[in-house]
Amino acid sequence: MATRIVVIDDEKQIRRMLKIALSSAGHDITEAENGRDGLSCIARQQPDLVILDLGLPDMDGKEVLKELREWSAVPVIVLSVRSLDSEKVIALDYGAQDYVTKPFSVEELLARVRANLRDRIQTDSSPVIQIDDLTFDLTRRLVKKSDKVIELTPKEYSVVSKLVKQPNRVVTQSQLLLEVWGPSHKNDTHYLRNVISHLRQKLGDNPTDPKYLRTEPGVGYRFCTEE
Repeated sequence: MATRIVVIDDEKQIRRMLKIALSSAGHDITEAENGRDGLSCIARQQPDLVILDLGLPDMDGKEVLKELREWSAVPVIVLSVRSLDSEKVIALDYGAQDYVTKPFSVEELLARVRANLRDRIQTDSSPVIQIDDLTFDLTRRLVKKSDKVIELTPKEYSVVSKLVKQPNRVVTQSQLLLEVWGPSHKNDTHYLRNVISHLRQKLGDNPTDPKYLRTEPGVGYRFCTEE
């Protein structure tokens, strides 16, 4: 059965291009040219994924996200010309799973779509997540590499477990700092950088070209499960 994707964008050419590319990849596409129609489409279609522009004629895309998150957890990829880090952070904090800046590569977007549609690495059905030779046992709070336990500090475990539970999704620095260190440390980004650096060392992730713990500059981090 084809996966259902709702595309909300006021540019007809963008919608046409996305429909051709996504339909060719086997997805069933529904289009909307404004926020209200988009929300109605999501409510009717119950899609597997939403692609959302921020610059809509009737309401800002961030408001669409905010309203959507009151009743749906459907994954959302923001597709926007807005490239400021602050815009990306707000969209992600409002509940977007990913953010792609226009102009964009169709191949990259399709890869992001695949990543967001993939089963959530068994997180909903199993407390044990297996990624290559890494094992994350969320019940026992254990991380192993090739069946050898990796010794992590409580902060290191908290950070990596939050990222692994949301594979391929950007988690903002502010969200991680708030949830792991608390509101009094929301600007202490150096704490987070140190923890990520230590995690890369312990997981065997190349610090100059990481495979798993990737940095989205000025925004946050994502735990990648595919190239």
